[in-house]
Amino acid sequence: MSAASHIEIVGEAADTYGLAELIDTCACDVVVSDISMPGIDGGSNAVSFLRRLLRGRPHPCIVVLTMICHAHMLSGLLHIGVGAIVDKRDVAAALIDAIEAGMAGRVYLSEQARTAMEAADTPVQLRAGILSAREWEVFQLYVQGLAVHEIAVRLQRSGKTISTQKRSAMRKLGLETEADLIDYARQIGLT
Repeated sequence: MSAASHIEIVGEAADTYGLAELIDTCACDVVVSDISMPGIDGGSNAVSFLRRLLRGRPHPCIVVLTMICHAHMLSGLLHIGVGAIVDKRDVAAALIDAIEAGMAGRVYLSEQARTAMEAADTPVQLRAGILSAREWEVFQLYVQGLAVHEIAVRLQRSGKTISTQKRSAMRKLGLETEADLIDYARQIGLT
């Protein structure tokens, strides 16, 4: 960021709670958030927070950093109002380009994110890909190796509810098999 003297960093946060406090106290044009930033509830999911932030008006442009290369998820982020998506594997200059695009009110996809969107075999449904907080929680626990009944005990929910949330998450992400689910979890760095 030192190469971009016209960009001023007004704060940093380690989780969405800290980010919420910064947004309330610091005026900013753009918020850069890692999609895996720990949530207020301790889970690693900034999506729920970003969704709430983007419902409010006015709101800063949101730039998301991610390793997700699944078109459904990326499309879902754009649908909720994220202004720019930067894949962490792209060059650092992509982040500056994303911030500048956000400040100008333009949508921006880094090269890796754009390639992932273009490589999708099927038409991307805009609503697909954004999991509820509970679906994300179940998804994370499942790919960590917990069985549905173990997740149900841990979260104090019925096995049927957990199974439904797992299936719903898979459907939203366009995943059809257990192998797809595990492969996707590897792609986004969960396993």
